[in-house]
Amino acid sequence: MPTLFVTATSTDVGKTYVTCALIRTLRAQGRAVDAFKPALSGYTRYEGSDAALLLDALGQPASGVDRMSPLRFAAALAPPSAARAEGKSVDQGVLNRLCRIRMGEIGEGLLLIEGIGGVMSPIADGATSIDLICDLEVPAILVAGSYLGSVTHTLTAIESLKARYVPISAVIVSESAGDNPDLEEMTLAMAEFVRGIPVFVAPRAPDWDASALATHLVGA
Repeated sequence: MPTLFVTATSTDVGKTYVTCALIRTLRAQGRAVDAFKPALSGYTRYEGSDAALLLDALGQPASGVDRMSPLRFAAALAPPSAARAEGKSVDQGVLNRLCRIRMGEIGEGLLLIEGIGGVMSPIADGATSIDLICDLEVPAILVAGSYLGSVTHTLTAIESLKARYVPISAVIVSESAGDNPDLEEMTLAMAEFVRGIPVFVAPRAPDWDASALATHLVGA
């Protein structure tokens, strides 16, 4: 399984958090892993950006930002809108080509391609994240939140992926900030309805061990 696409039920539910934790776990196990976030919005400075977090998890310097996220836009909008604000555009074919180049470089390791927003978020002109996933013909990891209402959002995202015949390798319940339902209870509720797909829990802790998820995805 050389490539997995990390997508989500919505924006700001923890895609980058989960991806970084998985990268650190795999690196600690001595496994080859790389990441790619082709389009990045809301980029006004390197520090604290998703690209910076991913490069840090990989142990790579800031000079790798162009390789990590070649299409970067300042406005905190979906990439097509953020690009238009700068007089630019985002072509689906370009995104596809950029991803396939990185897929061809990974060899025997694991490449994690991180999308933007949710499954149906616009990622290029006339295309959503699910369109890119289908173009690449890779399995998806679906990251969900633990907020009230997350179950319905997750089930809707799963049905959308299934309708396009996208294999879903795992659902990860990422702990949401604020006053939300108990994380364990939300995970149990999620598992009750998410049938046939392994469900993992990702508490927001700097020492979260993603070993169980890593083992499920790449084996012992």
